[in-house]
Amino acid sequence: QVQLVESGGGLVQAGGSLRLSCAASGRAFSSRAMGWLRQAPGKEREFVAAITWNGGRTVYIDSVKGRFTISRDNAKNTVYLQMNSLKPEDTAVYYCAARNTPAEGVRADEYNYWGQGTQVTVSS
Repeated sequence: QVQLVESGGGLVQAGGSLRLSCAASGRAFSSRAMGWLRQAPGKEREFVAAITWNGGRTVYIDSVKGRFTISRDNAKNTVYLQMNSLKPEDTAVYYCAARNTPAEGVRADEYNYWGQGTQVTVSS
C-alpha cells in the first residue's frame, strides 16, 4: 500500500507560481513512477506530468510544457510540481498518483494509488 498526501495548492493570480508537494509513505516509493493529474469542474481527470522512478525521464501534457516542472526526491519520499506562469485554465483539483512500475504513465487508468487532491485556483 502507498499513501499520498498533497500540499501547496491555493489561490494565485494569473502569471503567478505555486509549488505542489506530494509526500508518500508505504512501500517502494523509489521504484515507482509518479504523476500529477488534474480535474476541473465538469471535466474528466487529465494527465499533467509524470516522472520515472529515478527522475531520468519526465513527460508533460502540451499545455503545460515550459511552465510546469515535475521532480522528485527519493530520500524524502516526495514528488513536486513547480507551476509557473499560471493561467486561469490551470484551475483544477490536482492529484498526485503512483504506479506499481518504474516507467511513467500518461493516463489516469495507469495509476494505482491516489492522493486526496489539492485545489489550485488561478484568478484572471
